[in-house]
Amino acid sequence: MVSSIDPKLAIQTSKSTQLPQPPTFTSKEAERLHRQQHLAAAFRLFARYGFDEGIAGHITVRDPEFTDHFWVNPFGMYFGHIRVSDLILVNHNGEIVKGDKPVNAAAFAIHAQIHQAQPDVIAAAHAHSLYGKSWSTLKRPLDPITQDACAFYEDHALFEDYTGVVLDTYEGERLAERLGKKKAIILCNHGLLTVGHSVDEAAWWFIAMDRCCQAQLMAEAVGKPKLINPDTAKLTHSQVGSHSLGWFSFQPLYEMMIKQEPDLLD
Repeated sequence: MVSSIDPKLAIQTSKSTQLPQPPTFTSKEAERLHRQQHLAAAFRLFARYGFDEGIAGHITVRDPEFTDHFWVNPFGMYFGHIRVSDLILVNHNGEIVKGDKPVNAAAFAIHAQIHQAQPDVIAAAHAHSLYGKSWSTLKRPLDPITQDACAFYEDHALFEDYTGVVLDTYEGERLAERLGKKKAIILCNHGLLTVGHSVDEAAWWFIAMDRCCQAQLMAEAVGKPKLINPDTAKLTHSQVGSHSLGWFSFQPLYEMMIKQEPDLLD
């Protein structure tokens, strides 16, 4: 005989078992260090996932005190070697405020415009990942073919006008405008870019989106995937595509990196 569960007990249990939330801070210095540590971990993870491609790719996080400044990786440094002390601080004029290494001109042209256009965007991630750039050549949004893909349902854009390496801030402005309030954008013939209310969220959405590209490429290689219906896709987006869940999904990966590569905190 299977005993039934008291509905009241189930409600109480669900209320008491709340998902962890992003931390709050008593000082800007503490918040800055937290963002730097998670940014360094994100780069290490990108290296593990194979998102490094020579000198290409960048992740930025807004400084909590000087909000028109962002922290970014040094140009030409391998993602898997980046530590907190290697990060450089750049303002929206492209001037290096802290650090003695160069900044990627494309990182400035793209990220500065996104950070300026969207004050709620704390972090942005871009890399030339294999599956992301492969999918970008099709000039199509991702379809809702899996639960994970529904995190991006009606929540990612296309930037179709490839004009070479983005070095002009005007191109960055156009890209930021096309992104709007969405969490991601497919840069056609180029790669993926994701944003978030934390560096954790932006990095997680990039990882998830690249794997969704991989899944759709594999599915279409053997047949015609059956799409999740729009109503269900919208519901699933509300369940798996929130800012808080994006942040939370990154936490196990961050804990793994801290245990396995603690030098990233140096």
